[in-house]
Amino acid sequence: MSTRLKSFIGMLILVTLVIIYALVATTVAAYRLADSEWYVHLAFFGLSGLLWVVPAMFVISWMLKPSKKEAEEKRNAKN
Repeated sequence: MSTRLKSFIGMLILVTLVIIYALVATTVAAYRLADSEWYVHLAFFGLSGLLWVVPAMFVISWMLKPSKKEAEEKRNAKN
C-alpha cells in the first residue's frame, strides 16, 4: 500500500476517531457528571482530552511506516 493511500486512510480514521470520541466523552459527562463538582469535570475532561492521543498515536505510526516495497527500494538505493 502506498504511503499516500495510507495517509488518506489514516486521516479518515483519525477524523472519525475524534468525532466519535468527542461524542462519547460528552455523553458520558452529561449523564454521569451532571451533579459533580467543578474539579471532577476538570479532571474528567482533562483525562479524556488526552486519552484519545493513544489510539491516534498508533494510527499515525502506521501511516508513517513505509511499505515493504518502499523500504526495499530505499535499501537498494543505498547500495
